[in-house]
Amino acid sequence: MSSALRRSDDPRETGRGRLAGPPGVLQALAVFAAVRLAGVVVLVLVDAVAGRPFGMSLAHRWDSVWYLHIAEHGYGTRLRITASGAVQTDWAFFPLYPGLIRALRGLLPVTAGRAGLLIAWGSAALAAWGIYAIGHHLYGRRVATALVALWAVLPQSVVLGLAYTEPLFTACAAWSLYAVLRRRWPAAGSLALLAGLARPNGIAAAVAVAVTAVHEVVRQRGRASPGLLAGAVLGPLGWAGYVLWVGGQTGDLVHGYLQVQSAWNSHLDLSAGPLRFLESMPLRGSWVTYPVAVVVVVAGIVSFCRLYLDRAPLPLLVFAGVLLLLVVAVSGPFSCKPRFLLPAFPLLIPPARALARAWPSVPSPRARLLCGGLTAVSLLYGAYLASLAGQPL
Repeated sequence: MSSALRRSDDPRETGRGRLAGPPGVLQALAVFAAVRLAGVVVLVLVDAVAGRPFGMSLAHRWDSVWYLHIAEHGYGTRLRITASGAVQTDWAFFPLYPGLIRALRGLLPVTAGRAGLLIAWGSAALAAWGIYAIGHHLYGRRVATALVALWAVLPQSVVLGLAYTEPLFTACAAWSLYAVLRRRWPAAGSLALLAGLARPNGIAAAVAVAVTAVHEVVRQRGRASPGLLAGAVLGPLGWAGYVLWVGGQTGDLVHGYLQVQSAWNSHLDLSAGPLRFLESMPLRGSWVTYPVAVVVVVAGIVSFCRLYLDRAPLPLLVFAGVLLLLVVAVSGPFSCKPRFLLPAFPLLIPPARALARAWPSVPSPRARLLCGGLTAVSLLYGAYLASLAGQPL
């Protein structure tokens, strides 16, 4: 299949639903919402059994605590001294999500935790919609539905129900990539800018827009529209602006942000850190979380190779490739690697296409039972990750 920007395989579905969304999107979103709502219910039940306050695991564990504190008190008001003496500051966390929490609290009488959940849940729905739109635009309704369903049941998809930034980042990135596929360059750049303000790996969206823009200029023999140039320039401004701001706060404009991340044991080491971890994995950590993380990362690498061989559109390849490269080449808690890959939804396109080909129009009871069983396993494992596991999510 050509690497050129493509439309749906079904010509009957390309011109309809531009206002209400592509055909089938409501059904896909209903499936997505049902799965993720079930995940939230399971988490609430686990908290109740464990004697924790209502919703504790949804909005008050791991990174959520830092984002909510930033939303309520601003930056530079919290730090943590690790056992090794490293000083971890809240400058490591990007500003879009806590900024939206603060804005929503100004509009509604809700706590920071509830505001964070409302934004995360709304962003997850927008992300699923954007993923469906891309899948439908390229491959048609069946593949798009399978793509959203697979994204909903990934082992790490429990994050989509928590007060985390992955839903917001994925929503911005998915619609930015969709805008690139439709050659709406200013919108693509603006959304990539927002993605860069959401997470450190948000730069992947800006790189995807820029690389595709350069490819388009070369294809047009040096001709570039003002909109294309604007999109390419806008994309990295959010990420670069925040990184430089952190550098200014630390007194080292160029290296300050890298020093902040290094205190969180996050730095570029070209996979040496992950390899050292794999060597010592049997002696440390969890016998459940870490092996699953290894399987997810390896599956992501295999899927990217398949995506490349299938000649997927350039922006999807670049976006998924940058996210995968950051997971492999940057050190950090290995248990977090699957979460970092969650926004890399293009990696699900090869299995989604295979599933759409193999799945019958009217699934048999056995197929439905198998699908339900796998979904249940995913929900239970997600609850373990978010509520019971001792490793960072």
